Amino acid sequence: MHTDPALWPSPLWHLRKFEPDVPVLYFAPEVLQATAHRFIDGFEGLVTYAVKANDHEAVLSNLVGAGVRAFDVASPLEMTRVRHIAPDAVLHYHNPVRSAAEIAEAVGHGIASWSVDCSRELEKLVDVPRHNTEIAVRLRLPVVGAAYDFGEKFGADPDDAVALLQQAKEMGFATSMTFHPGTQCADPQVWAVYIVEAADVARRAGVTLRRLNVGGGFAAHRSGVAPDLEAIFKRISAEAKRVFGEQVPALVCEPGRAMVAEAFTLALRAKAVRRDAVFLNDGIYGALTELRDIGVPDRISVTRVHGADPGAGLASKIVFGPTCDSLDRLPDPVLLPEDIAEEDYLLIRAMGAYSASLSTGFNGYGAQSMVTVATL
Repeated sequence: MHTDPALWPSPLWHLRKFEPDVPVLYFAPEVLQATAHRFIDGFEGLVTYAVKANDHEAVLSNLVGAGVRAFDVASPLEMTRVRHIAPDAVLHYHNPVRSAAEIAEAVGHGIASWSVDCSRELEKLVDVPRHNTEIAVRLRLPVVGAAYDFGEKFGADPDDAVALLQQAKEMGFATSMTFHPGTQCADPQVWAVYIVEAADVARRAGVTLRRLNVGGGFAAHRSGVAPDLEAIFKRISAEAKRVFGEQVPALVCEPGRAMVAEAFTLALRAKAVRRDAVFLNDGIYGALTELRDIGVPDRISVTRVHGADPGAGLASKIVFGPTCDSLDRLPDPVLLPEDIAEEDYLLIRAMGAYSASLSTGFNGYGAQSMVTVATL
């Protein structure tokens, strides 16, 4: 990704002056720092950033500047990137499937917390130093309320989690638990259900949890009313105190999407308009990859750099990307101005998570520019 080091007043100012023909991610550091403080001030525990959502150096640097001191890393490369920005950061390696080589490299980075969801993955950690190191057993439950469920890939059922906690304790590790409520989850009750079950698992295992990591999954504002993060924070704290009583573990969360999404607006240019179809300069092989799975947001505006902006009348449009693949289209039609025209720009809010990290270079497309702005 090409990064413009200058600070511009706003996306519209930059678009009208330079008329970029490649996708642009407009980044507002103040928005990111404000979101970080929202988590740090509102969540009653340790806030770790899930690096996979956006590992750009500017993002990591601004989070450190805002006071984030712990990071959830899923690979040795992410560890290296965090250590480059924050050599003393606390690292949680909560991708529960690892090769021997990855484990060896991670030990060199001084991992504080390792998640596991089966006995074999725990056995692989037999040579990991025990000092100040915890094992976080990852729990899964058949709970609905998210865009998609991580439990199909990761997590131990309650009975297996009991055995894993006992095994970790016997191996000399500090014992913790973790879970993930699922992507784009806005229902506090989902966290409550998991916390109740985690307390029961710990009781059955006969262990005292050092910490309870309530995962990521916090929803970003993609459509409609913004998610009430503070209501989720409040429910998590209250439920943990209720079910654990005097043995309530220290709480941890690992927001990714909800931490970084709002700090970026994606600008795409219309290459062609054909009746009910619009062709953009990026699509599902680029910054729009994730929209296939979680749907199209409605926080979209259209601007025109020459002449008046498009009219207020809306029409349902099929949106195609720029590649020669016919699959390169959004899964659902999008409401766009009836008179949208070539070279108009679509500005999509809250696109800071996964837009850059999932982009490919298929067909020679996918290159992005990142421009820092004062306001979005």
